Order: sequence, then structure tokens, then C-alpha cells
Amino acid sequence: MATTSDLKNGMTIELENAHYTIVEFLHVKPGKGQAFVRTKLKNVRTGAVLDRTFKVGETIREVELEKRKAEYLYNSGSSYFFMDKETFEQVSVNEVLVESAIPFLKENLEVDLLRIGDDLVGIQIPNFVILKVVETEPGVRGDTVSATNKPAKLETGATVKVPLFVEGGDLIKIDTRTGGYVERA
Repeated sequence: MATTSDLKNGMTIELENAHYTIVEFLHVKPGKGQAFVRTKLKNVRTGAVLDRTFKVGETIREVELEKRKAEYLYNSGSSYFFMDKETFEQVSVNEVLVESAIPFLKENLEVDLLRIGDDLVGIQIPNFVILKVVETEPGVRGDTVSATNKPAKLETGATVKVPLFVEGGDLIKIDTRTGGYVERA
């Protein structure tokens, strides 16, 4: 059992017979009254976000997530298929569990399958991925004084803002947490 002082972002807890990942938390010490912890929790199965307040010192049941290395293979309709790197077994994952990762999934990408016991509850993709720019408009000469960005379509179908010097065919590094351009690869 953990207490509210043990909370950290990314921690998975059990609350009312459901599993939640802590998205953010804030310790609040008001001028009058008892201190409390305000949290934003994300249901690992449904993706629903819940705001919850805990009293300081309240006990919370922490849940251990098991991570298994897997490789993304392909998708068919609303199912995404991964190959477990240890057993070479193909695992089908529902679109709801991979929704936030879809713009960055490309074949052969190594991910972590997240399990609680025998239940698959989601996937975790790397913080940075390298993707190819498929289509972007040309940068206008002389537009380099300010930090101007233009939209670029990536090989996965996602669209991100990139600097004017990036052209079609370039490989770029994307931060999957923010969905933003980092640098040319």
C-alpha cells in the first residue's frame, strides 16, 4: 500500500475496482484546513479521465504493470497486431488501448505491452520515433527570420508542424509525448 506522499506521474493505482494511471498530481496546502492532493487519473482500459482529490496520508493501492517487449506488425480494422519478442506469439490489441499511439505506429516499431496479471491494458511506445516526411509545401525563401512552421504529412498519416527547411523525403525525430518535431534525423 502506498500513501498520497508516494504519488508520481505514470504510477498505476486501483480505485473503485478499476485501474488508473496518474497523469498529474498537485499537493495543495490551503491557508486553513487540511492539506490535500488533487490528481488527474486516466482509466487504463477506457482512457476516460477522472479528477480526484485525496486527503494527505490516505492509503492507495498501487498496481504493478508488467511490461513485455513486442513489435508492431499491422492493423486490420479496429485491431492492431503485435508480436511478443519472447514467445513470438501474435497479440491482437483493440484500437481503444492504442488510440494515443496510432499517429506514431509504423511497422517493426518496438513497443511495450502493458499487462496487469493476465489482462492486456495498453501499450507504451518509445518517447522518440523517427518518421519520414511524405508531403510538405516548400519553404518560402526569405521566411527564415522568425521561427515559422509549416504542416508536414508523415508516413504514418499524422500531420505535424515542422521548420521551413524540412522537405519531403526527410527523416525527422518526433517526440511521441507531445507530438512535436524535435530535429532532423
